[in-house]
Amino acid sequence: MGSEAGVSPASSLVEERGVASSAARLPRAAAAYLLVAPFALVLLLFFVLPIALTLVVSFWSYNEYSITPSFTLENYAGVFEGCVSRLPELCTTFKTYLSTAKFCVSVWALTLLIGFIVSYFLAFHVRSPAVQIALFLVCTIPFWTSNVIRMISWIPLLGRNGVVNQTLTAMRATGEPIEWLLYSDFAVVLAFVHLFITFMIVPIFNSMMRIDRRLLEAARDAGASGWQTLCNVVVPLCKPGIAIGSIFVVTIVMGDFVTIGVMGGQQIASVGKVIQVETSYLQFPIAAANAVILLAVVLMVIWGLTRLVDIRKEL
Repeated sequence: MGSEAGVSPASSLVEERGVASSAARLPRAAAAYLLVAPFALVLLLFFVLPIALTLVVSFWSYNEYSITPSFTLENYAGVFEGCVSRLPELCTTFKTYLSTAKFCVSVWALTLLIGFIVSYFLAFHVRSPAVQIALFLVCTIPFWTSNVIRMISWIPLLGRNGVVNQTLTAMRATGEPIEWLLYSDFAVVLAFVHLFITFMIVPIFNSMMRIDRRLLEAARDAGASGWQTLCNVVVPLCKPGIAIGSIFVVTIVMGDFVTIGVMGGQQIASVGKVIQVETSYLQFPIAAANAVILLAVVLMVIWGLTRLVDIRKEL
């Protein structure tokens, strides 16, 4: 009786409010989990689960007639077979990755150069927002069509009897049609740049639009030239956009096999093409091993870019 009599009305009220607050906090936390649940489910079904299945299948054994779900490292050993014993000569796997890296670097450099120039013009030289939006749509409207259609559209232009060769021959610029315009490394890089330039323009343009214009005025007032303002103000502040665009372009080019197959005339090797051929021959375990290795390489590239630039500022 003594202890019950010692509890004041104020402390009882505080305890009741604490219980009510905890009861209100629990449904709020549950609501947050419910909001996240659909996105988590999509991520689980379309990202985590396929990667997990690919990883598991890469350790299965196989022969010409069947696939056995047993653990083996033969698929990974098969991918790098002869790569050490043939050194310093490059094995087929290293040559394939080198060819893919060559396309990645070429496409990345060209898309970065063109994307930066286009974004800079739209962000700093077009004053009217309406014109800015209109020109931005002009850049993106061609990308509303299928990649395959835009890629194939180069064939009538670059072929032996295409528009470019006929024009050059008519102008007597060349004595005979140029063969390397189509089904060559040049055609592959050209198609890649055409297909994926938007993935570089959009994030860089977004970064440039976030730059405080007073910083540019301050640089000019301090006597900086246009080039100095570009190098010391614009480019550093655009690094997150450049990094995001680079991640998009590099990851897509690394795994692409359709563009290399069509524009390269089925004569140029790439990692994606190797995986596609192995899959067509139902060699799923070694194709999965190649896919896992490719994924690891791409993740290392992304990790390196995120070490250089903090892209969270742009997200």
